[in-house]
Amino acid sequence: MNPVKLPASYYQQFDADYTREVPGEGYAGWQQGEVELAPKHTALVVMHAWDCGGLEEWPGWRRAVEYYPRAVKIAQEVFPDLLAAVRASPLPVFHVVGGNDYYQNLPGYQKTLAIAGASPVFKPVVRDPVYERLQQFRSDHVFVGERNRPDVEEGRKFIKFLPAAEPREGEFIAEDSHQLAALCREFGINHLIYTGFAINWCLLMSPGGMVELDRYGVMCSTIREAVTAVENAETAREEREKQQALWRVSLQFGFVFGVDDFKKAIKSIPQA
Repeated sequence: MNPVKLPASYYQQFDADYTREVPGEGYAGWQQGEVELAPKHTALVVMHAWDCGGLEEWPGWRRAVEYYPRAVKIAQEVFPDLLAAVRASPLPVFHVVGGNDYYQNLPGYQKTLAIAGASPVFKPVVRDPVYERLQQFRSDHVFVGERNRPDVEEGRKFIKFLPAAEPREGEFIAEDSHQLAALCREFGINHLIYTGFAINWCLLMSPGGMVELDRYGVMCSTIREAVTAVENAETAREEREKQQALWRVSLQFGFVFGVDDFKKAIKSIPQA
């Protein structure tokens, strides 16, 4: 199966210009070029596409996690056509999960366990009373806040797949990097295209995210319209943390694709 070509965004982090007051302003910045995808070695990842309930159900959770309405909108407006195109192509869809045990009885997860075997268990360091007080301070004053904690803790018990992101028959489910890497080895995948929530948090740093899969030698890219980010008070209006995260993906892990370009490219792949 021959590679397909498609436009990709990448960030050109050179050359710093030391004649400028700020040398980094000499970087060429965002560029676009044509790159290849190898259909036999590429998969789409849908990560942490959770149904977490609405503002009326868990108001404390929504007060701390403001990006969730954007995630639901993306799942409703972007995921259906994107997943339909991928499912009509030779590319597999892998689901990366977590949060509670909503997926553990599904065939796609049981099949992954049969391939991956037991995941490593990480023994934590010893915790002392000062450590516990520091963590309590962070929980109360950084995230999620004392008044919000009950809603978050209760709401997490009811996490499930967003309707548009539910696995189809034959799709595999992984809960950590060990399992996702095992799927990559099993199916000859070396390039994962990540979608889901949130691009600067879970998709980068959670088990099964880009930081850990990069250590297995897997290229990790994303689709601009199929992700959102954790924002703060200073960035939320313009979604600047999303832009920063896309730069991070381009610089360290892979490429940033547009959803229409990606769908067009995979629709051109001949069926085996």
